[in-house]
Amino acid sequence: MTGPRKALWLVVPLLLFLLLTFVAPIASFLGKSVANPEVVTILPATVKTLHKWEPGTPVSEAMYRALADDLARARAEQAMGPLMQRLNFEQAGFRTLIAKTARKLPFKIDPPSFQEAFDQIDPRWSDQTYWGILKNNARAQTPYYLLTALDLKQAPDGSIAAAPPNQGIFKAIYLRTFWMATVVTLVALVLAYPLAYLLARLPARSSNLLMILVLLPFWTSLLVRTAAWIVLLQNGGLINRLLLHIGLIDAPMQLVFNRLGVYIAMVHIMLPFMILPLYSVMKGISPTYMRAAVSLGCHPLRSFWAVYFPQTLPGIGAGCLLVFITAIGYYITPALLGGPKDQMISYFIAFYTNGTINWGLAGALAAMLLLATLILYAVYSRLSGSTRLGVA
Repeated sequence: MTGPRKALWLVVPLLLFLLLTFVAPIASFLGKSVANPEVVTILPATVKTLHKWEPGTPVSEAMYRALADDLARARAEQAMGPLMQRLNFEQAGFRTLIAKTARKLPFKIDPPSFQEAFDQIDPRWSDQTYWGILKNNARAQTPYYLLTALDLKQAPDGSIAAAPPNQGIFKAIYLRTFWMATVVTLVALVLAYPLAYLLARLPARSSNLLMILVLLPFWTSLLVRTAAWIVLLQNGGLINRLLLHIGLIDAPMQLVFNRLGVYIAMVHIMLPFMILPLYSVMKGISPTYMRAAVSLGCHPLRSFWAVYFPQTLPGIGAGCLLVFITAIGYYITPALLGGPKDQMISYFIAFYTNGTINWGLAGALAAMLLLATLILYAVYSRLSGSTRLGVA
Protein backbone atom coordinates (compact mmCIF):
# COMPACT_ATOMS: atom_id res chain seq x y z
CA MET A 1 0.00 0.00 0.00
CA THR A 2 1.47 3.35 -1.06
CA GLY A 3 2.06 6.27 1.28
CA PRO A 4 -0.93 8.39 0.13
CA ARG A 5 -3.29 5.43 0.57
CA LYS A 6 -2.00 4.80 4.08
CA ALA A 7 -2.54 8.45 4.92
CA LEU A 8 -6.06 8.25 3.51
CA TRP A 9 -6.93 5.27 5.70
CA LEU A 10 -5.61 7.13 8.73
CA VAL A 11 -8.06 10.00 8.20
CA VAL A 12 -11.06 7.79 7.36
CA PRO A 13 -12.09 7.41 11.06
CA LEU A 14 -12.00 11.19 11.46
CA LEU A 15 -14.07 11.70 8.30
CA LEU A 16 -16.65 9.18 9.50
CA PHE A 17 -16.77 10.87 12.90
CA LEU A 18 -17.38 14.27 11.27
CA LEU A 19 -20.06 12.83 9.01
CA LEU A 20 -21.92 11.15 11.88
CA THR A 21 -21.60 13.89 14.49
CA PHE A 22 -21.52 17.07 12.41
CA VAL A 23 -22.68 16.77 8.81
CA ALA A 24 -25.52 14.28 9.34
CA PRO A 25 -27.21 16.16 12.25
CA ILE A 26 -27.00 19.47 10.37
CA ALA A 27 -28.38 17.91 7.18
CA SER A 28 -31.17 16.27 9.15
CA PHE A 29 -32.10 19.54 10.84
CA LEU A 30 -32.03 21.49 7.58
CA GLY A 31 -34.18 18.78 6.00
CA LYS A 32 -36.93 19.72 8.45
CA SER A 33 -37.32 22.97 6.50
CA VAL A 34 -38.98 21.14 3.60
CA ALA A 35 -40.35 18.04 5.36
CA ASN A 36 -44.15 17.85 5.34
CA PRO A 37 -45.26 14.39 6.53
CA GLU A 38 -48.34 15.26 8.60
CA VAL A 39 -51.09 15.49 5.97
CA VAL A 40 -49.62 12.75 3.77
CA THR A 41 -49.37 10.19 6.58
CA ILE A 42 -52.49 11.08 8.58
CA LEU A 43 -54.91 11.78 5.70
CA PRO A 44 -53.79 9.29 3.00
CA ALA A 45 -57.23 8.74 1.42
CA THR A 46 -57.93 12.46 1.33
CA VAL A 47 -54.55 13.10 -0.31
CA LYS A 48 -55.44 10.74 -3.17
CA THR A 49 -58.65 12.62 -3.89
CA LEU A 50 -56.95 16.02 -3.57
CA HIS A 51 -54.53 15.16 -6.38
CA LYS A 52 -57.51 15.02 -8.77
CA TRP A 53 -59.08 18.26 -7.55
CA GLU A 54 -58.29 21.73 -8.88
CA PRO A 55 -58.96 24.87 -6.80
CA GLY A 56 -61.97 26.73 -8.09
CA THR A 57 -63.89 23.58 -9.01
CA PRO A 58 -66.54 22.09 -6.70
CA VAL A 59 -65.34 19.87 -3.85
CA SER A 60 -66.48 16.33 -4.68
CA GLU A 61 -68.46 14.03 -2.43
CA ALA A 62 -65.54 11.58 -2.55
CA MET A 63 -63.26 14.18 -0.95
CA TYR A 64 -65.65 14.69 1.96
CA ARG A 65 -66.07 10.95 2.42
CA ALA A 66 -62.29 10.36 2.36
CA LEU A 67 -61.73 13.15 4.88
CA ALA A 68 -64.41 11.72 7.19
CA ASP A 69 -62.78 8.25 7.09
CA ASP A 70 -59.27 9.66 7.65
CA LEU A 71 -60.28 11.91 10.55
CA ALA A 72 -62.24 9.11 12.25
CA ARG A 73 -59.28 6.76 11.97
CA ALA A 74 -56.79 9.41 13.12
CA ARG A 75 -58.93 10.22 16.16
CA ALA A 76 -59.16 6.54 17.08
CA GLU A 77 -55.37 6.24 16.78
CA GLN A 78 -54.83 9.52 18.71
CA ALA A 79 -52.78 10.91 15.81
CA MET A 80 -54.57 14.26 15.48
CA GLY A 81 -52.00 16.45 17.26
CA PRO A 82 -49.33 16.84 14.55
CA LEU A 83 -51.97 17.32 11.86
CA MET A 84 -53.81 20.07 13.74
CA GLN A 85 -50.57 21.85 14.62
CA ARG A 86 -49.31 21.74 11.04
CA LEU A 87 -52.55 23.02 9.48
CA ASN A 88 -52.89 25.75 12.10
CA PHE A 89 -49.50 27.11 10.96
CA GLU A 90 -51.09 27.75 7.57
CA GLN A 91 -54.47 29.09 8.72
CA ALA A 92 -55.41 30.30 12.17
CA GLY A 93 -58.45 28.37 13.40
CA PHE A 94 -57.75 25.23 11.37
CA ARG A 95 -56.89 23.39 14.61
CA THR A 96 -60.33 24.04 16.09
CA LEU A 97 -62.03 23.16 12.80
CA ILE A 98 -60.29 19.77 12.62
CA ALA A 99 -60.89 19.05 16.32
CA LYS A 100 -64.57 20.04 16.11
CA THR A 101 -65.11 17.87 13.04
CA ALA A 102 -63.25 14.86 14.41
CA ARG A 103 -65.40 14.86 17.56
CA LYS A 104 -68.48 14.26 15.39
CA LEU A 105 -66.88 11.31 13.59
CA PRO A 106 -67.42 8.57 12.70
CA PHE A 107 -71.05 9.02 11.68
CA LYS A 108 -73.35 6.36 13.11
CA ILE A 109 -74.74 5.83 9.63
CA ASP A 110 -73.47 7.24 6.37
CA PRO A 111 -75.33 10.49 5.66
CA PRO A 112 -77.06 10.97 2.29
CA SER A 113 -74.59 13.78 1.58
CA PHE A 114 -71.21 14.01 3.30
CA GLN A 115 -70.89 17.59 2.11
CA GLU A 116 -74.08 18.64 3.87
CA ALA A 117 -73.06 16.71 6.98
CA PHE A 118 -69.72 18.56 7.09
CA ASP A 119 -71.45 21.91 6.53
CA GLN A 120 -73.74 21.17 9.48
CA ILE A 121 -70.71 20.46 11.66
CA ASP A 122 -69.02 23.72 10.60
CA PRO A 123 -69.90 26.02 7.67
CA ARG A 124 -66.19 26.70 7.08
CA TRP A 125 -65.96 23.42 5.17
CA SER A 126 -67.82 25.10 2.31
CA ASP A 127 -64.93 27.58 2.04
CA GLN A 128 -62.43 26.29 -0.52
CA THR A 129 -59.62 28.08 1.34
CA TYR A 130 -59.32 25.16 3.74
CA TRP A 131 -59.39 22.59 0.95
CA GLY A 132 -56.75 24.58 -0.92
CA ILE A 133 -54.49 24.43 2.15
CA LEU A 134 -55.00 20.67 2.35
CA LYS A 135 -54.09 20.36 -1.34
CA ASN A 136 -50.94 22.47 -0.93
CA ASN A 137 -49.84 20.08 1.82
CA ALA A 138 -50.76 16.88 0.00
CA ARG A 139 -47.11 16.05 -0.67
CA ALA A 140 -44.16 15.04 1.46
CA GLN A 141 -42.21 18.25 0.79
CA THR A 142 -43.40 21.80 1.19
CA PRO A 143 -42.01 25.29 0.50
CA TYR A 144 -44.09 26.70 3.36
CA TYR A 145 -41.31 27.05 5.94
CA LEU A 146 -38.78 28.50 3.49
CA LEU A 147 -41.36 30.97 2.20
CA THR A 148 -42.25 31.97 5.75
CA ALA A 149 -38.57 32.59 6.51
CA LEU A 150 -38.56 35.02 3.57
CA ASP A 151 -41.83 36.72 4.63
CA LEU A 152 -43.71 35.08 1.77
CA LYS A 153 -46.88 33.00 1.79
CA GLN A 154 -48.40 30.41 -0.52
CA ALA A 155 -52.06 31.10 -1.21
CA PRO A 156 -54.60 28.24 -1.32
CA ASP A 157 -54.53 28.44 -5.13
CA GLY A 158 -50.76 27.81 -5.10
CA SER A 159 -49.63 31.36 -5.92
CA ILE A 160 -46.91 33.04 -3.85
CA ALA A 161 -47.36 36.51 -2.40
CA ALA A 162 -45.93 38.66 0.37
CA ALA A 163 -47.08 37.81 3.87
CA PRO A 164 -49.35 40.29 5.70
CA PRO A 165 -47.41 43.10 7.44
CA ASN A 166 -48.26 41.73 10.89
CA GLN A 167 -46.76 38.35 9.96
CA GLY A 168 -43.72 39.39 7.92
CA ILE A 169 -41.06 39.84 10.58
CA PHE A 170 -38.08 37.80 9.44
CA LYS A 171 -36.63 40.14 6.81
CA ALA A 172 -36.34 42.84 9.46
CA ILE A 173 -34.70 40.36 11.84
CA TYR A 174 -32.17 39.30 9.20
CA LEU A 175 -31.35 42.94 8.45
CA ARG A 176 -30.93 43.58 12.17
CA THR A 177 -28.66 40.55 12.48
CA PHE A 178 -26.44 41.60 9.57
CA TRP A 179 -26.33 45.21 10.74
CA MET A 180 -25.32 44.29 14.29
CA ALA A 181 -22.70 41.85 13.00
CA THR A 182 -21.34 44.56 10.68
CA VAL A 183 -21.05 47.10 13.51
CA VAL A 184 -19.30 44.56 15.76
CA THR A 185 -16.92 43.63 12.93
CA LEU A 186 -15.97 47.23 12.14
CA VAL A 187 -15.46 48.21 15.79
CA ALA A 188 -13.40 45.06 16.39
CA LEU A 189 -11.26 45.89 13.34
CA VAL A 190 -10.62 49.46 14.55
CA LEU A 191 -9.58 48.21 17.98
CA ALA A 192 -7.66 45.12 16.85
CA TYR A 193 -5.58 46.65 14.06
CA PRO A 194 -3.29 48.85 16.21
CA LEU A 195 -3.02 46.13 18.85
CA ALA A 196 -2.00 43.53 16.27
CA TYR A 197 0.50 46.02 14.82
CA LEU A 198 1.98 46.52 18.27
CA LEU A 199 2.25 42.77 18.86
CA ALA A 200 3.97 42.30 15.51
CA ARG A 201 6.53 45.06 16.13
CA LEU A 202 7.42 44.30 19.77
CA PRO A 203 10.32 42.02 20.72
CA ALA A 204 9.41 38.35 20.97
CA ARG A 205 9.35 38.24 24.79
CA SER A 206 7.01 41.23 25.19
CA SER A 207 4.89 40.11 22.26
CA ASN A 208 4.41 36.62 23.71
CA LEU A 209 3.36 38.08 27.05
CA LEU A 210 0.74 40.31 25.45
CA MET A 211 -0.42 37.43 23.26
CA ILE A 212 -1.17 35.45 26.41
CA LEU A 213 -3.46 38.28 27.50
CA VAL A 214 -5.16 38.22 24.10
CA LEU A 215 -5.74 34.47 24.33
CA LEU A 216 -6.81 34.55 27.98
CA PRO A 217 -10.54 35.06 27.16
CA PHE A 218 -10.52 31.73 25.29
CA TRP A 219 -9.88 30.01 28.60
CA THR A 220 -12.98 31.56 30.18
CA SER A 221 -16.52 30.38 29.52
CA LEU A 222 -18.54 32.56 27.15
CA LEU A 223 -21.44 32.52 29.61
CA VAL A 224 -19.14 33.71 32.43
CA ARG A 225 -17.78 36.57 30.31
CA THR A 226 -21.30 37.65 29.34
CA ALA A 227 -22.47 37.52 32.97
CA ALA A 228 -19.42 39.57 33.97
CA TRP A 229 -20.49 42.32 31.56
CA ILE A 230 -23.92 42.39 33.20
CA VAL A 231 -22.20 43.06 36.53
CA LEU A 232 -20.01 45.77 35.00
CA LEU A 233 -22.67 47.55 32.93
CA GLN A 234 -25.76 47.48 35.15
CA ASN A 235 -27.00 50.70 36.74
CA GLY A 236 -25.25 49.91 40.00
CA GLY A 237 -22.27 48.30 38.28
CA LEU A 238 -18.61 49.23 38.44
CA ILE A 239 -18.60 51.38 35.30
CA ASN A 240 -21.56 53.54 36.33
CA ARG A 241 -20.21 53.88 39.85
CA LEU A 242 -16.84 54.99 38.49
CA LEU A 243 -18.40 57.57 36.16
CA LEU A 244 -20.54 58.90 39.02
CA HIS A 245 -17.54 59.05 41.33
CA ILE A 246 -15.42 61.12 38.94
CA GLY A 247 -18.37 63.38 38.11
CA LEU A 248 -18.77 62.61 34.40
CA ILE A 249 -22.47 61.73 34.85
CA ASP A 250 -25.15 62.77 37.33
CA ALA A 251 -27.30 59.63 37.03
CA PRO A 252 -26.54 56.03 36.04
CA MET A 253 -26.42 55.40 32.31
CA GLN A 254 -28.43 52.56 30.75
CA LEU A 255 -25.60 50.38 29.46
CA VAL A 256 -27.22 46.97 29.67
CA PHE A 257 -30.35 45.30 28.26
CA ASN A 258 -30.02 47.45 25.15
CA ARG A 259 -28.10 47.51 21.86
CA LEU A 260 -25.09 49.28 23.39
CA GLY A 261 -24.54 46.54 25.96
CA VAL A 262 -24.72 43.89 23.23
CA TYR A 263 -22.15 45.74 21.14
CA ILE A 264 -19.73 46.17 24.04
CA ALA A 265 -19.85 42.51 25.08
CA MET A 266 -19.72 41.12 21.53
CA VAL A 267 -16.76 43.31 20.54
CA HIS A 268 -14.90 42.17 23.63
CA ILE A 269 -15.59 38.53 22.81
CA MET A 270 -14.78 38.94 19.09
CA LEU A 271 -11.50 40.85 19.49
CA PRO A 272 -9.21 37.75 19.62
CA PHE A 273 -10.80 36.45 16.41
CA MET A 274 -9.80 39.71 14.70
CA ILE A 275 -6.38 40.10 16.32
CA LEU A 276 -5.03 36.64 15.48
CA PRO A 277 -5.47 36.80 11.65
CA LEU A 278 -4.10 40.35 11.60
CA TYR A 279 -1.12 39.41 13.74
CA SER A 280 -0.28 36.36 11.63
CA VAL A 281 -0.16 38.51 8.47
CA MET A 282 1.65 41.46 10.05
CA LYS A 283 4.30 39.19 11.55
CA GLY A 284 5.26 38.10 8.04
CA ILE A 285 5.71 41.65 6.70
CA SER A 286 9.34 42.69 6.71
CA PRO A 287 10.01 46.08 8.39
CA THR A 288 12.55 46.85 5.66
CA TYR A 289 9.71 47.90 3.32
CA MET A 290 8.73 50.78 5.57
CA ARG A 291 12.35 51.80 6.20
CA ALA A 292 13.02 51.80 2.46
CA ALA A 293 9.99 54.00 1.76
CA VAL A 294 10.97 56.50 4.47
CA SER A 295 14.58 56.55 3.30
CA LEU A 296 13.37 57.49 -0.17
CA GLY A 297 11.67 60.59 1.24
CA CYS A 298 8.11 59.32 1.78
CA HIS A 299 6.36 60.56 4.92
CA PRO A 300 5.96 57.79 7.57
CA LEU A 301 2.16 58.04 7.51
CA ARG A 302 2.05 57.93 3.73
CA SER A 303 4.54 55.05 3.76
CA PHE A 304 2.32 53.16 6.16
CA TRP A 305 -0.78 53.70 4.01
CA ALA A 306 0.86 53.04 0.65
CA VAL A 307 3.33 50.27 1.58
CA TYR A 308 2.35 48.55 4.82
CA PHE A 309 -1.44 48.69 4.87
CA PRO A 310 -2.03 46.97 1.47
CA GLN A 311 0.03 44.00 2.66
CA THR A 312 -2.29 43.56 5.65
CA LEU A 313 -5.47 43.34 3.53
CA PRO A 314 -5.50 39.50 3.57
CA GLY A 315 -5.46 39.61 7.37
CA ILE A 316 -8.19 42.25 7.43
CA GLY A 317 -10.34 40.19 5.10
CA ALA A 318 -9.81 36.96 7.02
CA GLY A 319 -10.44 38.63 10.38
CA CYS A 320 -13.57 40.45 9.21
CA LEU A 321 -14.96 37.31 7.59
CA LEU A 322 -14.30 35.24 10.73
CA VAL A 323 -15.79 37.83 13.09
CA PHE A 324 -18.83 38.56 10.91
CA ILE A 325 -19.73 34.90 10.36
CA THR A 326 -19.32 34.18 14.07
CA ALA A 327 -21.30 37.26 15.07
CA ILE A 328 -24.39 36.55 12.93
CA GLY A 329 -24.84 33.26 14.75
CA TYR A 330 -24.54 34.67 18.27
CA TYR A 331 -27.27 33.78 20.73
CA ILE A 332 -26.20 33.94 24.40
CA THR A 333 -24.82 37.49 24.47
CA PRO A 334 -27.80 39.27 22.81
CA ALA A 335 -30.23 37.11 24.80
CA LEU A 336 -28.68 38.11 28.14
CA LEU A 337 -27.56 41.68 27.45
CA GLY A 338 -30.08 42.87 24.86
CA GLY A 339 -33.69 43.89 24.88
CA PRO A 340 -36.55 42.51 22.77
CA LYS A 341 -35.49 44.61 19.76
CA ASP A 342 -31.85 43.52 20.00
CA GLN A 343 -32.32 39.79 19.40
CA MET A 344 -30.63 38.26 16.38
CA ILE A 345 -31.89 35.46 14.14
CA SER A 346 -30.25 32.78 16.30
CA TYR A 347 -32.64 33.68 19.14
CA PHE A 348 -35.63 32.89 16.95
CA ILE A 349 -34.08 29.65 15.71
CA ALA A 350 -33.72 28.58 19.34
CA PHE A 351 -37.25 29.81 20.11
CA TYR A 352 -38.87 27.77 17.34
CA THR A 353 -36.71 24.76 18.19
CA ASN A 354 -37.31 24.66 21.94
CA GLY A 355 -40.31 26.94 22.54
CA THR A 356 -42.98 26.27 19.96
CA ILE A 357 -41.41 22.99 18.71
CA ASN A 358 -41.71 24.24 15.15
CA TRP A 359 -38.62 22.52 13.77
CA GLY A 360 -39.65 23.20 10.19
CA LEU A 361 -39.50 26.98 10.61
CA ALA A 362 -36.36 26.73 12.75
CA GLY A 363 -34.69 24.67 10.03
CA ALA A 364 -35.77 27.17 7.36
CA LEU A 365 -34.36 30.11 9.31
CA ALA A 366 -31.12 28.19 9.83
CA ALA A 367 -30.99 27.32 6.12
CA MET A 368 -31.35 30.99 5.15
CA LEU A 369 -28.61 31.93 7.59
CA LEU A 370 -26.32 29.21 6.22
CA LEU A 371 -27.06 30.30 2.65
CA ALA A 372 -26.21 33.93 3.49
CA THR A 373 -22.95 32.79 5.09
CA LEU A 374 -21.97 30.72 2.06
CA ILE A 375 -22.78 33.58 -0.31
CA LEU A 376 -20.71 35.95 1.82
CA TYR A 377 -17.75 33.57 1.78
CA ALA A 378 -18.10 32.99 -1.98
CA VAL A 379 -18.13 36.74 -2.66
CA TYR A 380 -15.09 37.30 -0.47
CA SER A 381 -13.22 34.42 -2.09
CA ARG A 382 -14.05 35.80 -5.52
CA LEU A 383 -12.80 39.26 -4.61
CA SER A 384 -9.67 38.39 -2.69
CA GLY A 385 -8.80 34.84 -3.77
CA SER A 386 -9.11 31.82 -1.52
CA THR A 387 -5.33 31.42 -1.32
CA ARG A 388 -5.12 34.55 0.80
CA LEU A 389 -7.15 32.78 3.45
CA GLY A 390 -4.79 29.88 3.36
CA VAL A 391 -7.43 27.37 2.24
CA ALA A 392 -6.05 26.59 -1.18
